[in-house]
Amino acid sequence: MKVNTDGVLLGAIADASRAETILDIGTGTGLIALMLGQRFEQAYISAVELDATAAQTAESNFAASSFASRVEVHAQSFQQYFTLNPEKRFDIIVSNPPFYIQSLPSAGAQKTLAKHADDNFFGELISNSARHLNDDGVLWLILPLATSTLVKQLALSKELYLQSVVSIHSYPHSDAHREILAFGRHQTNTEYWRYSIYSEPKLYTDEYRNLLKDFLTIF
Repeated sequence: MKVNTDGVLLGAIADASRAETILDIGTGTGLIALMLGQRFEQAYISAVELDATAAQTAESNFAASSFASRVEVHAQSFQQYFTLNPEKRFDIIVSNPPFYIQSLPSAGAQKTLAKHADDNFFGELISNSARHLNDDGVLWLILPLATSTLVKQLALSKELYLQSVVSIHSYPHSDAHREILAFGRHQTNTEYWRYSIYSEPKLYTDEYRNLLKDFLTIF
């Protein structure tokens, strides 16, 4: 699985500055977990990945990192992980989840696994996250707008309240195509901000460069 824009944005924006325990659901080859490990030296990170090949690659990537003692991968579904660890609680849960609800699966088994989710997936993701967050914990997700609308409703039904919305735009004057959402147990005033990726075709904005300069060698 290649490094993707959604993953690097979530890994760079999710705030875990006070977190000691982080769970990355659907870690793939470990991108977001590694970025959070680099950003937050105090955090211990558990990563869950259903695809066995991706999980094996994540394990190799974790072992090669300078913070290998703080990251671990579990090759299973998040449902299995929570069933086996009913008492686990996390300060931060992050996920760049599959988002094609009620759509035809992509060609190829791995792409299908990575990109396709039925209606129940997000219900289970939200309900399990609500049960396994600490009292001040936060759930961070990156989603397309249509899926974001559904997830906001699901979160509210589980008493997870929207704390932050980061809208992601291809260009400064284009419509948003992704939202990064932060949900917590406590009702607060929701904060809104935005990032634009390009100032013009093939030219990255300064804000995008500054956000990712510690992670991408092209910057």
